[in-house]
Amino acid sequence: MPGITREEVAHLARLARLELSAEELDHFAGQLDDIIGAVARVSDVAAQDVPPTSHPLPLTNVMRPDEVRRGLTPEQALSGAPAQEQQRFKVPQILGEE
Repeated sequence: MPGITREEVAHLARLARLELSAEELDHFAGQLDDIIGAVARVSDVAAQDVPPTSHPLPLTNVMRPDEVRRGLTPEQALSGAPAQEQQRFKVPQILGEE
């Protein structure tokens, strides 16, 4: 299988709007060639009876059931605020507007 050429890396860089030096083109060509080789080896090993997976071990999300709970009162929510005004957190003004 022919390797990734420097010109192909330069083309990809142009498509991605990246400016790469000559050294970077050579470096990335080698890296991309190694990556494609690794993917090809995995494809060779994969058998028809093995289903594709996203993870080698089975994963299960552990979630608690949704339960309606009482929220904080405005007084409780604002109890630790350094400043408050009209039942809201008061923060320093950052935009020169009123």
